[in-house]
Amino acid sequence: MHEHPVLAEGLRKRYRARRADRGTESYALDGFDLAVRRGTVHGLLGPNGAGKTTAVRILATLLKADGGRAEVAGLDVARAPRAVRARIGLTGQYAAVDEGLTGRQNLEMFARLFHLDARRSRTRAAELLDRFGLADAADKGAGDYSGGMRRRLDLAASMILAPEVLFLDEPTTGLDPRSRGEVWDAVRALVAEGTTVLLTTQYLEEADRLASRVTVMDRGRAIADDTPEGLKNRVGGDRVEVVVTEPADLDAARKIVARAADGEPGVDESGRRVHAPVTDRVAALTEVARALQDERIPVEDIGLRRPSLDDVFLTLTGHHTSTEGADAA
Repeated sequence: MHEHPVLAEGLRKRYRARRADRGTESYALDGFDLAVRRGTVHGLLGPNGAGKTTAVRILATLLKADGGRAEVAGLDVARAPRAVRARIGLTGQYAAVDEGLTGRQNLEMFARLFHLDARRSRTRAAELLDRFGLADAADKGAGDYSGGMRRRLDLAASMILAPEVLFLDEPTTGLDPRSRGEVWDAVRALVAEGTTVLLTTQYLEEADRLASRVTVMDRGRAIADDTPEGLKNRVGGDRVEVVVTEPADLDAARKIVARAADGEPGVDESGRRVHAPVTDRVAALTEVARALQDERIPVEDIGLRRPSLDDVFLTLTGHHTSTEGADAA
């Protein structure tokens, strides 16, 4: 058994003529490193274009790297792609189920595509429907399933052969909070049974709920690797935030927050927002609120909060998670 069933060292992948301002070549991966521990969920965070999907496609043998090396389940993905495919599962950004078939028929079809005989296909489909909480809806058309149910059916299909490693590429994109929670529960159940999961996501909350460790990507490289709590602590832990009513009061509010903060405040002019890290959260909030009142600066909102995904990325990369990259990777 391998301590790190997913390993990447110096992976490179370039695309040609993707952006005029970068010349004729653009790197989706530019020396990417990754190590995923067995039996865990490892989050891969990054804005659009960071290279997340490209990395997963290379690890899942769907793309060939232009440089570096990668191993999955102890096998070199370039030298033994067929053997790697026999040991992995992959769920993309959108559910790949046939909405004209029932849930049971979908799973039986996938099982036959994996070369299981008819009897074993029926047995495996029934096992997975029960495991993913879909037994009661097994004979309903997948087109009538909720978003969360379709996602769980998609996950079940990726588990037909009980893979050692499962790649989940933004599995909850577009789902409502309830459906997202259903997918999270399904992922936790898989890991409890020994599956190693590499999860790409743009949601810090998702990584925080599921991942024991997170790698942050930007411009094709890993720029941070830590626990979710460690990532949040990098941008100051607790933060005091003030939203002023008038843009003209931003500078005065910044000075007030600076006196109570542990670091230089950040200013979001478009949102009329000042924010900064603090250690003694209650004392800092009290001091800022009193000073704003004394100087008669009207505010729309004031409070304490933990860092968001945008805070993490703004600190680490200088831009927000909504920034579009060179491609949808």
